[in-house]
Amino acid sequence: MALSHRLELRQGQGLVITPQLQQAIKLLQLSNIELDAFVEAELERNPLLQRDEGDHEPAGEVEAVRDASLTQVDAVADTTAGREMDAPTDDVSPGERATGDGADPAAEHAGGQIDWSRAGGGGAFDGDDGYERALTDTPTLAAHLRAQLVQAALSPARHAIAEILIDAVDEGGYLRLDIGELAERLGCPLATVEATLATLQGFEPVGVFARDVRECLALQLKDLNRYDPAMAALLDHLELLAKRDLTSLRRICGVDDEDLRDMIAEVRALNPRPGAAYHSEPAETLVPDVMVREGLGGMWHVELNTDTLPRVLVDQRYHARVAKGARSDQEKTFVADCMASANWLVKSLDQRAKTILKVASEIVRQQDGFLAFGVEHLRPLNLKTVADAIGMHESTVSRVTSNKYIATPRGVFELKFFFTSAIQSSEGGEAHSAASVRHKIKGLVDAEKCEADVHSDDRIVEILKAAGVDIARRTVAKYREAMRIPSSVERRRLMKEAV
Repeated sequence: MALSHRLELRQGQGLVITPQLQQAIKLLQLSNIELDAFVEAELERNPLLQRDEGDHEPAGEVEAVRDASLTQVDAVADTTAGREMDAPTDDVSPGERATGDGADPAAEHAGGQIDWSRAGGGGAFDGDDGYERALTDTPTLAAHLRAQLVQAALSPARHAIAEILIDAVDEGGYLRLDIGELAERLGCPLATVEATLATLQGFEPVGVFARDVRECLALQLKDLNRYDPAMAALLDHLELLAKRDLTSLRRICGVDDEDLRDMIAEVRALNPRPGAAYHSEPAETLVPDVMVREGLGGMWHVELNTDTLPRVLVDQRYHARVAKGARSDQEKTFVADCMASANWLVKSLDQRAKTILKVASEIVRQQDGFLAFGVEHLRPLNLKTVADAIGMHESTVSRVTSNKYIATPRGVFELKFFFTSAIQSSEGGEAHSAASVRHKIKGLVDAEKCEADVHSDDRIVEILKAAGVDIARRTVAKYREAMRIPSSVERRRLMKEAV
């Protein structure tokens, strides 16, 4: 068969993301620190861009955004804003498309979720050494603690408190936060915060979440089953140990010389900085992107933090001068490209500000119970609910809520903190949080004392449905396996062997 050339015209439809749209999407998911670095690089690259260092407010649409940001939550911005930055449906990760918020509670509250914004670097390692480092790098202490938090099956309220406590742990593993002030700020009982802290103090490494050296050492001794009254007295007088006042220590602890030497040796073998073994990241100042304050009539006012909005201008005068002096086609093309890039960057920054304001306003409207009454009133919320309310795509909402923080009367939180998954009620009432359902399943298993008390997955479904939770057996099995709870058959066998 002879080969020949043929010219054919064919009409079709396809989705094309222009470089400008890709830049707008990238800007949307950057944190304020990353955005400032990006803008600084653009200022160096593009001679037509300049930073606005004046005291006046930026002209144009950004000024209108800041004026609009002083409106109440119910006065949400125009629903058409931000649609041009909506990515196609295929751009949403499978977990986001299915649930809108990720599969586990740690991913719901920020800190422990997969950060897709960092996946744009090409994915290549810097040679074999970089690959080996990627395999051997020690995780951060916060990441290690959040990985354990996933398995703790805490209630939604206690999970939210745990996230805040993890953020307050320093690189040595010590808790740098007054739990009394935290309870008052969140509007929850002090006993709830103390119970959450007690659970977290059982995490690895042993001794983490201690508030001072004595408590850190005591936690480690309790784990070794070596915390007795004599050891407690020694820890209460560590200053005498530092002074080598062994006579006073011997009298206070009520032990002889040999026992005291053994006790001191045990204390010296402990680790006063349990978190130091984990990788630490450089501390960065947390600056909120959005500010929320209470207004008259119980309304909440949402406004952008102007300190996080880069102020850039297009130098029209310089453009006119260089455009007039351009002689060759190459020079004219370069000037035209710089002008188009500068205009698009200003427009993208303005669009980013509008989109963040719109998403934050809707989140505040949905979670006004938390702002008014505390952490116990966090509602189940996912990306789709917010996206449908403001007329955007879920992927856009996901990008907006990544690496963005909001300052509220109850503290500074990541926007993803307000997203919690939900399980429908069997009685048609308010939905239940998935985290609370996991906690109920764990409670049913913990209450099993003998073989006759062991509940099968089907029995757990019946109990939960009687409590108003509409859940399938396979979901119960999935939650049980995620919490590393054996099946009913294995639990009966273990109880039989224990007897």
